[in-house]
Amino acid sequence: MKKVFLAGIVLLAALTLIVTGCAKKEATIKIGFNIPLTGDSPKVGEGARYAAELILKEINGAGGLDVKGTRYNLQFVYVDNELKPESAVQSAIRLIESDKVLAIVGPCGSGRAIPAGQITNENRTPMVSPWATNPAVTLNRPFVFRACILDPVQAPAAVKFAKTQFPAASKAAILYNLDDDYSKTLAELFRDNWTVVNGAGSVTNFESFGQKDQDFSVQLTRIINSGAQLLYLPDYYNHVALIVPQAKDLGWGDKPVLGSDSWGSADLVSLSKGSVTGYYFTTHYAAAGAVGKTKEFIDQYKAAYGYTPDDVAALSYDSTRIILQAIQTAGLSGDLAKDRDAIRAAIAAMVDFDGITGKMTFDANGDPAKPAVVVRVNEAGEFEYVTSL
Repeated sequence: MKKVFLAGIVLLAALTLIVTGCAKKEATIKIGFNIPLTGDSPKVGEGARYAAELILKEINGAGGLDVKGTRYNLQFVYVDNELKPESAVQSAIRLIESDKVLAIVGPCGSGRAIPAGQITNENRTPMVSPWATNPAVTLNRPFVFRACILDPVQAPAAVKFAKTQFPAASKAAILYNLDDDYSKTLAELFRDNWTVVNGAGSVTNFESFGQKDQDFSVQLTRIINSGAQLLYLPDYYNHVALIVPQAKDLGWGDKPVLGSDSWGSADLVSLSKGSVTGYYFTTHYAAAGAVGKTKEFIDQYKAAYGYTPDDVAALSYDSTRIILQAIQTAGLSGDLAKDRDAIRAAIAAMVDFDGITGKMTFDANGDPAKPAVVVRVNEAGEFEYVTSL
């Protein structure tokens, strides 16, 4: 009798563990984040994580995400891709195979999102990149989406703005990162658009540098001696913070410098010691002067973390919300493969998703139709809205 009784207790305990385990699994939504928490641009990953944490605390604090009448706690899995393509690939594999997430936010930049996107697409796992602007990120990849404008939108917008803002500048020089797909592609697009508008020979220099370079004096000396009237830097903020002071020291003077969305870090002004003040760059949203739900997000972020969120944070916030809205639309069956398929379909079918960086409806490539925003780095170190193109 004792043996039978003990066996019954063991069986009951095992069944309890199974039921409890299943209930816990069913009651949790797991989302992955493939972001750079270390490496050359850790502020990118920090902004993405901080924005996600605002959502996590809000939804879990209210009892979880309501999916067709059932509440699910959110679990966010953050994996550091170190701002390296190979690490981004390994991070994607881990999130898909080991962590078994429903969907992935990131990578943020094109150099990581392009190879990682191939992995997520092949494994039929929805991925939304907040900040990857290269067309190759989503092309022929039905499981990959983005929340930002594309380089073919950003480059002509920058040229158009320069023509209006600096009408006397007909000759431009370009300095880009040869090791970064984003920087190289945007540099080429700007060069081609500038040449169409200003004529053959109007790009005086098409100069490059390496990811680890810190001395740009050789390239900048050639640029300054060329007679260029505008300098275009489609480079990450950490490089811009080195390039701009060096250019000024070498005699660039007060001639304009124009940048791209990769300038949009909260660390740009401090790292450059204010040397970027007065310059313009194309981006996705402007924090200074924001209203409505955008201002609410900015205020919450500043209250939590002590500084104004950059465009990576804002776009990461939207990317996470896109996935969560898709989950609510699609519902959850408990079958991971089927749920991933359903979430992908729900994102693809979204119309006028109301994000803090603008409304989004995704085209056949998973890209949103959005304008480029031009901001100015004002004297207070804020990114001040100028125009949309």
